[in-house]
Amino acid sequence: MADHNDFGKLAEDLAVDYLNKNGYKILVRNFRFQKAEVDIIAERDDLTIVVEVKARSTDFFILPQEAITKAKIRSIVSATDYFMEKSARDQEVRFDIISLLPDENGNLVIEHIPDAFEAFDAN
Repeated sequence: MADHNDFGKLAEDLAVDYLNKNGYKILVRNFRFQKAEVDIIAERDDLTIVVEVKARSTDFFILPQEAITKAKIRSIVSATDYFMEKSARDQEVRFDIISLLPDENGNLVIEHIPDAFEAFDAN
């Protein structure tokens, strides 16, 4: 596996640990629908929480969360619609981003951004 794949898996594993420690129940990891993939689908407080995990080794060019395009948002929303219908879930859905960047010591720091897609116009 390529180094970037290892880094991505580590970031997702850390995000799952973070969510578990903060009262989220993980329902699915790496849910796929057509060409879309949703990193994590969780549940908390009677909400279905869809989490996109973004990690970067540096924020020199852009922050990890800034790498999520409108097309990516549309594909995540489409996959989420399919998941909700397929699993007959009747809950409100929230879209979050978990961003990971190394600090000055090389330790990955998690930033959790709830309702992250709210500010985007995905049309």
